[in-house]
Amino acid sequence: MGIFSSIWERIRGHRKAQAPTPQIPTPTIAPTAAAPVATTLPPVDVEAVLQSMAEMKGEAAGNWRTSIVDLLKLLGLDSSLEARKQLAEELNIHAGAHGSAEQNMALSKAVWRKLAENGGLVPDSLRD
Repeated sequence: MGIFSSIWERIRGHRKAQAPTPQIPTPTIAPTAAAPVATTLPPVDVEAVLQSMAEMKGEAAGNWRTSIVDLLKLLGLDSSLEARKQLAEELNIHAGAHGSAEQNMALSKAVWRKLAENGGLVPDSLRD
């Protein structure tokens, strides 16, 4: 599993722990090809989930909205330079030198965009 997948799973997992989704009964008759069953999950309010996590951690949460290091720490993931290099490769980010402020800001924006692409509700201000 890649680093982005770990980010997304931590966010989705926290959401499930906070608000369990109701169980939908399984149909006794298999659906036909003409009536496919929707398998998409509802969107995740990423900012609300992260805000909740930050409140639980208190002041130690840092500036997770703009700092990739603080976001990774908030999620309990490796925020080392090596981990950020790997994340940059996963997301095809080649801005600045590894570990530079330029790359870290580009990584942060890329993560927010990717979260939105994967069904996360992310404010435009965090993606741009």
